[in-house]
Amino acid sequence: MILPFLACRTAICKSKRGGFKDTLADDLLAPVLKALIDKTNVNPCEVGDIVVGTVLPPGSERAIECRMATFYAGFPDTVPVRTVNRQCSSGLQAVADVAACIKAGFYDIGIGAGVESMTIDRVDRPRKINPKVETFAQAKDCLLPMGITSENVAERYGVTRQEQDEAAVESHRRAAAATASGKFKEEIVPVSTKIVDPKTGEEKHVTISVDDGIRPNSNMVDLAKLKPSFKKDGSSTAGNSSQVSDGAGAVLLMKRSLAMKKGLPILGVFRSFAAVGVDPAVMGIGPAFAIPAAVKSAGLKLDDIDLFEINEAFASQYVYCRKQLNLDPAKVNVNGGAIALGHPLGATGARCVATLLHEMRRQGRDCRFGVISMCIGSGMGAAAVFERGDCVDGLTNACVARMNN
Repeated sequence: MILPFLACRTAICKSKRGGFKDTLADDLLAPVLKALIDKTNVNPCEVGDIVVGTVLPPGSERAIECRMATFYAGFPDTVPVRTVNRQCSSGLQAVADVAACIKAGFYDIGIGAGVESMTIDRVDRPRKINPKVETFAQAKDCLLPMGITSENVAERYGVTRQEQDEAAVESHRRAAAATASGKFKEEIVPVSTKIVDPKTGEEKHVTISVDDGIRPNSNMVDLAKLKPSFKKDGSSTAGNSSQVSDGAGAVLLMKRSLAMKKGLPILGVFRSFAAVGVDPAVMGIGPAFAIPAAVKSAGLKLDDIDLFEINEAFASQYVYCRKQLNLDPAKVNVNGGAIALGHPLGATGARCVATLLHEMRRQGRDCRFGVISMCIGSGMGAAAVFERGDCVDGLTNACVARMNN
C-alpha cells in the first residue's frame, strides 16, 4: 500500500508579470522539497529517488537544475533525481512513477514533484519539423496549437461559448472563495524571492504565498467582450482558457508499514493510475477516457468517486469531459481550477494532488475517493485515484475488498 502522506505546492503565479517572474525554476522547486522534510522530520538520506515532472526546457538543462534544487533543499548527494515529461500530466506522472517504484520494492520512500517556469521557458520555441508529417495526418495534428485543439473540441462536441464562459466564472468564484476562507494555506509553501522592476532594475525582496491569477470579479458580461484568441470565429478566449503560469509542487510517498513505524499521519492512499491515447486533434477529451480507466483499475465505479480535480486546460474540454462522464458539478474542482489558478505545465499534476488530498481531509467521512485527471498535448489523457488516508482498513486495496464483499 503506497501512501502520499504529505503534499504541498508553491503559490501559482502569472508568468512574465506575476510574483515568480524573476524566480528561477530551481528556486521554485527547492522550497517544496524542503517543506516535505521539514514538516515530517523524515531523514532526507532515506529518500530513494526524487522524480520531477517538467515540460518546456531541454531535458538535460532542467535535470541539472532539479539536481541543484535538491542541494538547496538540504538533500545529500546520495539521493538521486530525474525528470519526466508527459506534457501536462508530468507532475502526476512523477507521482505515479514513484508509487510504482515503491510498490516494486526499488525503495521505500520517494518524492514525486513538478516544476515549470513559463516566464523563462517559451512554449513556442523554434524547432525543426520532420517533413514526413505531411503524409501522416495524425502526426501532423500533434503539432496543432493547443488553442486550435480547444476550438476543435468545441466544434465537434457542441460546447458553446456561453458554457465555456460560465465554467470560467465559476472557476474564479470557487478559487476566490477558497482563498478567502484560507483553504489553500495548508497546501501552499511560502517562497522568499525577489521581484525586479523592469524599468529601474530595482530588486524588491518578497514572500509569495497567494495565487495571483484569481479574478474574484470575473463575470459573464466582461468575458463576453473578449475576442477569440485562436480562431477568428472561435469560442476559446483568454478568459476561458488556463493561464500561463509559474509554480512547483511535491508529494512525499512511502510504504504504509514504514509510515506506521514512523508514526506519521496518513493523508491518502495512491490507488491507481491510467494514461490513455486519444485523437491529437481533440486532445482535450483525454480525461473522459482516462478517468474511467483509472477508476476501473481501482475496482471502483464513477459513482464511488466523491471528488474530482480535472485540469481546466480550456473550458471547452473541461465542460465536455464533465458532461460526457455525467459528473455532478458540485464534486468537480470545488476550489476552482487552472482557468483561475493557472497551469504551470509540469507542476500541475503535483498541484492537483496537494489540492485534492487536503480537500478530501477537510470533507472527512463524506469523501472517501478522489480522482485527478488532465488532458495531454499530442492526444492523451491521464488520471489517478486516491483514497482518504483514515478510510484505509490496513488489509487490502479497494478492488479486493469489493470482491470479498
